[in-house]
Amino acid sequence: MKKNVKLNGQLRLYVRWPLYLTLLLIGMNIWIYVISHDAGIVMAGFVFLYAAVAAILYVSNQPVLYTELVSFATRYGQIQKNLLRELALPYAILDEDGKIIWMNQEFMEITGKGPEYGRSIGTIFPELNKKVIPVEENPHTSVELVYGESDYRADLKLLHMEEDMTRSHLVSTVEFEGSLVALYLFDITEINHYIRENQEQRMAAGLVYIDNYDEALETVEEVRTSLLVALIERKINKYFNAYDGIVRKLEKDRFFVVMQEKALTQIKENKFDLLQDIKTVNIGNEMPITLSISIGSGGASYMDCMEFARSAMDLALARGGDQAVVKTKEQITYYGGKTQQVEKNTRVKARVKAQALREIVEAKDKVVVMGHRLTDADSFGAAVGIYRASKALNKKAHIVVNDVTTSVRPMLEVFYEANGGETGIVIGSGQAREMVDRNTVVIVVDTNRPSYTECEDILSMTPTVVVFDHHRRGNEAIDHAVLSYIEPNASSACEMVAEILQYFADNVRLKGGEADCMYAGIVIDTDNFMTKTGVRTFEAAAFLRRCGADVTRVRKMFRNDMAEYKARAESVRHAEVYRGFALSVCPGKGLESPTIVGAQAANELLNIIGVGASIVLTEYNGKIYVSARSIDEVNVQVIMEKLGGGGHLNVAGAQLTCSLEEAMKTVRDTLDKMFEEGELE
Repeated sequence: MKKNVKLNGQLRLYVRWPLYLTLLLIGMNIWIYVISHDAGIVMAGFVFLYAAVAAILYVSNQPVLYTELVSFATRYGQIQKNLLRELALPYAILDEDGKIIWMNQEFMEITGKGPEYGRSIGTIFPELNKKVIPVEENPHTSVELVYGESDYRADLKLLHMEEDMTRSHLVSTVEFEGSLVALYLFDITEINHYIRENQEQRMAAGLVYIDNYDEALETVEEVRTSLLVALIERKINKYFNAYDGIVRKLEKDRFFVVMQEKALTQIKENKFDLLQDIKTVNIGNEMPITLSISIGSGGASYMDCMEFARSAMDLALARGGDQAVVKTKEQITYYGGKTQQVEKNTRVKARVKAQALREIVEAKDKVVVMGHRLTDADSFGAAVGIYRASKALNKKAHIVVNDVTTSVRPMLEVFYEANGGETGIVIGSGQAREMVDRNTVVIVVDTNRPSYTECEDILSMTPTVVVFDHHRRGNEAIDHAVLSYIEPNASSACEMVAEILQYFADNVRLKGGEADCMYAGIVIDTDNFMTKTGVRTFEAAAFLRRCGADVTRVRKMFRNDMAEYKARAESVRHAEVYRGFALSVCPGKGLESPTIVGAQAANELLNIIGVGASIVLTEYNGKIYVSARSIDEVNVQVIMEKLGGGGHLNVAGAQLTCSLEEAMKTVRDTLDKMFEEGELE
């Protein structure tokens, strides 16, 4: 028996107790010897004899005892090994690299591997790669995986082994240095089944609005209106009933829908094809029917789902309708939105917003107007209109502009000239922060995203914020605005403000230079009245002309210098057509406002035959600015939303923080993915 074999605990005490008792007898012998010398001598003989016998037995029986103990431990270990081998729980032992050392019978039956299989566990379960093998810093990991038709939870635990393992002639041992990994497999197929079943049976609430109900009915004969309404309702009911949903009519053009989550999953896979199917309803109506659909799901209660649905409907309508919006607690998903919103000729909404704005401005002492960063013609023109409306109420007003670009500088000069050279009207972000207080109204124009504004900080410095914008609303928005007027079917923010001015107050009189600025904003955003132009656009332009806007002066504002013209030409010259998209990079070096030139180049590329849309990248101030344009075949807004931006169906943009090469690759990959998923045709 090896000397390094030792007994521990109570067993060692039990084996050595005769030796400890000898010490007690020696002490007793000394006490007796003090009382009687003769008795002490006799007692000493017996103690010596007892100690000799105890020592001989201890030394002679120790190897036999150790052998019996090892034999017992071996038999006990064999029993444990058999129990582990026959254990109903799949179990395996791996080395530090994930190589299989041993596995029990249940594990072999599940995997179909024999005991001689000594390859990496990753060859059986790809999810159990080197990254999930436990280490000292993280000795226990858990991974869910799928094998065959079953779901499993794999628990891996690090086992520490002694450097020197004891050997016995009765048991064969293998020396091992390092650590082992114990792998347990727990079948969670049934649990996952019930979890999925529970999730699939949860309620999802929805709303369905007919976008152009009144306009469509006006285009058919009166005797056919009831038939048109019946066909629309039949389409909606039939569609959701096919998914085991319930539809109830709330108003003439509004419906409430209830369905299960599994039905919503199927509808999302079909990308809400009701949006396209409803357009086939035609009994002589000149205008195709469009719907706005909102679904709220994943709420903690039915009320939460309904609130999600209401919020999603606000988004769908603010984005122009003809689309579906699915809102959960974590995310918002958009479907459809591929057609231009039908323009509404009524100005009731503009009049109501104008009166509300007047009441808000009258109640405050100061007005601060700002647009988006890198102010363009539309943003500055709309700000000028709001400035004039505020001055008509004798309020102190300022416009926030940080960077004066080449496109805005001529407008700024005209604006100063129209106001007699008065300084201090246009301020920067620093001055705005010092000026804004709770008695100030902050009016945001031409954007509804707080992160895009010239000075986001001032939005939280006052409870009174107003938003005027013509871009479709995205996930990020100014939620605490007391007045929000977002009109996606408007051509520009200047058009919206021009309408507001006509109902704001009787004494609003735009000066000639101010009218030029607003007219210029409409001209730029409509590409000289060629895109996004409706009846109300021309009416707004006519109003500005009556106020003194001069077409010749406006044209002179936007003449380019030679460097910008050459840069735009270079963008067009180096453009390539990819899947029907003209892709190009605008050389921004040496240009004061390269993003403006990039947008102009994107417009130019649409004049090429075979180009359905254009995307131009411009590098400026460490960012990549993406300008996307289309005529009517492609919705560039949904493309830019994939890149984190937004805009209109025909005009959109985004900002990326990467290199030009990475940005172009991202654009190509996005287009490929959208074509593969059927979002682009």
